[in-house]
Amino acid sequence: MADTAKQTKAKKAPTKAPKQTGAAKPAAKKAKAGRSRNYQLPSGVWRFTRTRMYHKTAQHKFIKKDDKGNVIKPKPQAKKAKAPRYVEKPIGGDKNGGKRLVRVRKLPKVYSVEPKQKLRRTTRKIPFYKHKRSLRSTITPGTVLIVVAGRHRGKRVVFLKQLKSGLLLINGPFHVNRCPLRRIHQNYVIATRTKLDISKVELPKHLGDKYFRRAHENRKKSAKSTEAIFKKKKPEYKVSAQRKKDQKVVDKKLMDVIKAHADRHLLIRYLGTHFALRNKMFPHKLKF
Repeated sequence: MADTAKQTKAKKAPTKAPKQTGAAKPAAKKAKAGRSRNYQLPSGVWRFTRTRMYHKTAQHKFIKKDDKGNVIKPKPQAKKAKAPRYVEKPIGGDKNGGKRLVRVRKLPKVYSVEPKQKLRRTTRKIPFYKHKRSLRSTITPGTVLIVVAGRHRGKRVVFLKQLKSGLLLINGPFHVNRCPLRRIHQNYVIATRTKLDISKVELPKHLGDKYFRRAHENRKKSAKSTEAIFKKKKPEYKVSAQRKKDQKVVDKKLMDVIKAHADRHLLIRYLGTHFALRNKMFPHKLKF
């Protein structure tokens, strides 16, 4: 019985692997270089902003502060001397000059076709309402303009004044070409040489940017059924009584200026006709 027990123990005992020599040891695993959290997207925009990365990397923990909570600024380090670009090397031969300047870093043999463009991260420090408003020298109060874009394109209108937002206040007059008091950007008009003297025309003081803003309904979300959403219609714009009154006042003053002009009949026809390019009419050769 004792011999059989010894045999079973010998069978169950695990076999030890032979010892490996120094040359046959497995190589250590190389650490994989991880991808940066912030990288450029295909559109050229960074994935995270600076403030987002500031919180993600917990940079506030690395800012040193004193007992009072003030930030301790690091001492300015001395500027390192720039390494020379060229090095003098001796050259053999009587006709070779003995020395020659050689670049420390050799230039690449192949250059990329597309130049490297740095991504500009600019921030607007001055808000829009504080920007300086410029106006073309050809556009002065009383100048007849040609509208080239928008609902009233092709119409000839009279420029009244420039508003604080930089937009131009124009008028048809409405009695002549059905163009009411409107705002328009100076990029969408052509200035002509025809001008009216509107120095004596006094415009209402409330004609500003706020005057032309439309009143919107409360856009707060409220629990509504699906049926009510589809039944609801968009509110139609209606001209207010105040605006109709102001339109009549400005039109009357402009018509008095036009009637006092020497060529009043021709001027009324000129303002009433639409501008359009016809066959063999080139805009760069026209004189407005």
